[in-house]
Amino acid sequence: MNNRTEPRSSLAPQNTFETAASQLRAQRPLRNPLLRQIAAELRNGQSEDTGQKLEKYLARHADDPDAMVLAARAASRLGKLREAESWLASCLAIAPDFVAARFRYGKILMQRHCYRQALVEAERLLEQDSASPLFRQLKADALRGIGEDEASLAIYRQLATENPADITCWINYGDALRSTGSQGECIAAYRHALATRPSFGIGWWSLANLKTFRFSDTDRETLQILLKRTDIGTEDRVNLMFSLGKALEDTEEFEQSFAWYARANAVRRLSVNHDWDRISARHAGDLALFTPDFLASRKNAGCPAGGPIFILGRPRSGSTLVEQILASHSAIEGTAELPYIADIAARLEEEHGADLSRVLANLDGASLTRLGEEYLERVQIHRRTGRPFFIDKAPANYHQVGLILLILPNAKIIDARRHPAACCFSMFKHNYIDSNLRLAELGRVYRDYVSLMSHFDRVAPDRIHRVIHENLVDSPETQIRQLFGYLGLPFEESCLRFHETKRTIRTPSSEQVRRPITSDALEHWRNFEPWLSPLITSLGAVLADYPAVPAAM
Repeated sequence: MNNRTEPRSSLAPQNTFETAASQLRAQRPLRNPLLRQIAAELRNGQSEDTGQKLEKYLARHADDPDAMVLAARAASRLGKLREAESWLASCLAIAPDFVAARFRYGKILMQRHCYRQALVEAERLLEQDSASPLFRQLKADALRGIGEDEASLAIYRQLATENPADITCWINYGDALRSTGSQGECIAAYRHALATRPSFGIGWWSLANLKTFRFSDTDRETLQILLKRTDIGTEDRVNLMFSLGKALEDTEEFEQSFAWYARANAVRRLSVNHDWDRISARHAGDLALFTPDFLASRKNAGCPAGGPIFILGRPRSGSTLVEQILASHSAIEGTAELPYIADIAARLEEEHGADLSRVLANLDGASLTRLGEEYLERVQIHRRTGRPFFIDKAPANYHQVGLILLILPNAKIIDARRHPAACCFSMFKHNYIDSNLRLAELGRVYRDYVSLMSHFDRVAPDRIHRVIHENLVDSPETQIRQLFGYLGLPFEESCLRFHETKRTIRTPSSEQVRRPITSDALEHWRNFEPWLSPLITSLGAVLADYPAVPAAM
C-alpha cells in the first residue's frame, strides 16, 4: 500500500484530509488529564515511563476505550501490530461507535495485510460519513490490497481531483495508474505533484523508478539546482540524489551517476538496522535443520494442494519477467507480491520466541497442514479466475523455502537468478527506504542466498527450478519450455507474447515486462565496473563461477 505522508508548509491551505482528521479528533476529545498527558508523550516519543503509566491506568480501568486506543498506539510504535489490533478490537467491542478507533483499527488491519477485514471496516466507516476522504482512501487501499485495481483507481482519482494541492494524493493516484499500465497518465500525476512542490523527493523518485522513463535536460538541471539548496529535508534530499543518479545514468555520465547513487545509499544506510548476527544465525539454523532425513520425516505432512507457484530470489533478478510469462498461460493466474508466507514465518517466531528453524523443528504434521491451509485461505481473496495454478512472486520468500517445503509439499518453487554484479548493482541504485545496503554488504547477502539455495538443491533435489535470467533473454523459447516442463504444463505460444498480457503489475519492472524481451541491459552494469570493486571482491567465487555455484558452498 502507498500510505506516504509528507510534511506540509504551515502556510499551505488546509485540505479535505486535514479537515476530516480534525473533525475525527473532535468527535471524542480526551477529557482525562492523565490520558491527555500520556497521549502527548506518545506524540513526542514514547518512553518506558509512558508505558508504565498507561499499564497502571489500564490495571484500574480495564474497560476504558480511550486508554485501549492509547495502548494500541503504544504497541504500534513498538512494531507490535498484533497487540495493537487486539487492543482496538477490544475497544470496539465495548464502544462500537468510537469512529476514530475504528479508523485506526482499519489502518492496523492494512498493515497486518488483513485486506478483506480492512475493507469491511472501511465500509462501516463510510456508512457514518460517506464523504470522508480518510475513509475513502482506506477503502481504496484495501481494494488495491485485494487486487480490485480499477475500483481503487476510481477512488484515488476522485481524491486527487478534490485535493489538487495534496502531493500525497497525486502520488497515490500515479502509483495506481502505473500498476494498470497507464504510463502517460501516471507521469502526468507525478508531474502534478512536482508542480505543487518542486522539491518533493518522492515525486522525482517516482518518475525515476519508471524504468523506461527518461528525464529531460531541464529535469536534470532542476535536480542539480535543488540539491544545492540547504533548506531541503533529508528524506527529500535522498530521493533527489537517487533521481539525479538515474538522470545522469541515462545520459551516460556514469562516474557522476555512481557518485550520486553512492551518496544516496550512504545516507539511507544510516537508518537501516541490519542485524548480521541474527541473519547469520537464521541461515545456520536452516542449514542444520533441513537435512534429507528431516524432510523425509515430514513427507506426509503439510497441505497437499498443488496450486501455488512461488517465484523467489534476490530483488531485481528478473522475477517479474518470469511472473509475466507464467501469467500468460491459460492454466495459471497471476496475483501479486503476496505477504502471507512472510507473515506466517514472523508470527511463528513471535509466538514461540525463537528463530523459524527452531520452531519448525518442533511442529507436528497436523500443525504444518494447518499452516498450509491458512496460507491458501488467505490467498483466496486474490483469486479471480478458476485457473488451477496461481503465482506468489515475493523475492524474499527464499528465506522461507524450508517453510514452504513443509507446509505446501506439492507447491512449485522457481528461483529467478541474475548475474550477481548486475543484480546487486541494480539494488544499489534503488531506494528501498528501509533496507539499502553498502556494495560489500550486497555481495555478502547474495553469497548467503546462493549458499542457502544450493543447500536446498542438495537436500531436496528437483524441488526447485532455477531460471537464469541471461539464458532466458538469450533463448526464451527453450527456457520457457523447460520451465513448463518443470511445472508439468503444456507449452503455450501466448507465453512468448507475454508483453501482450493485460494485468496489473506493481513492481519496479512493470514497464519493462510490458515490452518484448531485449538483451540491452544485460551488460549495462559494466559501465559502472570501475567503481564496483567492493561488490566484486565481496562476491568472490559466486561472481567468478556464475551461473555455476562454487563447489565450496
